[in-house]
Amino acid sequence: MNLDQNLTSLDPAFARNQNALWMVNQIFNGLVQIDSNLNTLPCIAKSWKISDDGLDYTFNLRADVYFHDDPTFPGGKGRKVIASDFVYSFNRLIDPKVASSGSWIFSDKVKDIHNFIAINDTTFRIKLIKPFPPFLSLLTAQYCSVVPKEVVSHYGKDFRSHPIGTGPFKFRYWKEDEVLVMVKNEKYWEKEAGQALPYLDAVKVTFISDKQSAFMNFIKKELDFFDKVDGSYRDDILTKSGNMTRKYQGKFKLRKGAYLCTEYAGFLVDTSKSIAKNSPLKYKKVRQAINYAIDKPKLIKYLRNSIGIPATSGFIPQGMPGFDSTAVKGYHYDPDKAARLLAEAGFPNGKGMPQITLSTSTTYKDLMEFIQGELNAIGIKVKVDVSPNASLRDMMSKNAVNFFRGSWIADYGDAENYLAMFYSKNKVPDGPNYTGYFNKDFDRLFESSYYENDPKKRFLLNQKMDRMVIEYANIVPILYDQSIVMTQNNISGYPLNPLNLMILKTVKKK
Repeated sequence: MNLDQNLTSLDPAFARNQNALWMVNQIFNGLVQIDSNLNTLPCIAKSWKISDDGLDYTFNLRADVYFHDDPTFPGGKGRKVIASDFVYSFNRLIDPKVASSGSWIFSDKVKDIHNFIAINDTTFRIKLIKPFPPFLSLLTAQYCSVVPKEVVSHYGKDFRSHPIGTGPFKFRYWKEDEVLVMVKNEKYWEKEAGQALPYLDAVKVTFISDKQSAFMNFIKKELDFFDKVDGSYRDDILTKSGNMTRKYQGKFKLRKGAYLCTEYAGFLVDTSKSIAKNSPLKYKKVRQAINYAIDKPKLIKYLRNSIGIPATSGFIPQGMPGFDSTAVKGYHYDPDKAARLLAEAGFPNGKGMPQITLSTSTTYKDLMEFIQGELNAIGIKVKVDVSPNASLRDMMSKNAVNFFRGSWIADYGDAENYLAMFYSKNKVPDGPNYTGYFNKDFDRLFESSYYENDPKKRFLLNQKMDRMVIEYANIVPILYDQSIVMTQNNISGYPLNPLNLMILKTVKKK
């Protein structure tokens, strides 16, 4: 397979982007793991108990999981994983000296290392300082993989390129920017229908940054796996309705699946900021008019060859447990209603309304120009301002943009991850509440959801919060993304999941 960007690290404590997550997931395991529907399943923990107050999580560990062999271990043989390995691994995430990008996993949930307890070799306990119902889901994150203390201490910072885990594949070789090789872990503990995993003997990863040349390698069958349909060759592979073009039918397999990513445009609604106070976007009816003015199905069909689902529900995307389009009704394309709302806001056909600026990064310029055209059609004058991704993010995190393009990708399979964006304590610079949304009732519901353990009741609370945000219209949900995976015809067993996490242990190559 090919990754179009180099890997930053193979150390789970720094697994902060997709390429790192994908590779770490082959070499390491955690307490729990996800299935294709984002259910939390046993992994190194074979079972667990949660106390009635939701503060104590006690895990019973398997006794047959071993670290990969490494010269650091006595006799070079990998030793058995025990509970104190999790104490060590989780403490690394919160240790300021390590400076892990995954420190947020535990940051407001535990006080210090004393919240991680090895009761004996096979019993591990985590004590939380306040309840957090999505906690098990959070523990499926690759940051929470188990690592061996003696190996990490031996390699220090170089553990990033000498990873030793318990996963289905063992690290063999990495020449940065060029090639990475992983080989089958012959002592792997997981089975599928009585058969030992993984099936593949090895995985070879190249790092060709030019997507077009990488795709040509896939066509020449030099690659077994390919993902991401780039604009430069999208029309070559997909028709506008999202099917494979005649040219490639039967040549390889193409699958689409839900991907927990909401593409949206956001409005700064905090009128204590002068750019919001002096903008027509401070009027809710103007924001609602903008929501009704955009033909999302047309945008997805013509600009994305039907990859994505029109976001006509809430901010929480399709594919998320508890998603229900009948419970959260968003905005459908209705230009007449948009015009009516605009007139009610005091700007009939946009008369008297100053030009507004829509800020975007280069990659999404075409989508934002489509929106510009839709808004022009109802009389709203829009200027599209394009800047590099990093500087746009910087402006969003300083509340320096009024109307901006954003996307939110789930870190774990729970809607809390999306709703946290509208919690007032997450206002910038403290968190990702880039729209400056503030609603006491929303905050109350958000806080009370932490004390609700019944998943069905939590889904109802989440839907209620989602409806509040949609009605207030501080965002324009544009689309719920989809992942695209292409494999050669002789590849089977690659599972799709809405987190778009790569799982290779069940893959077979004929």
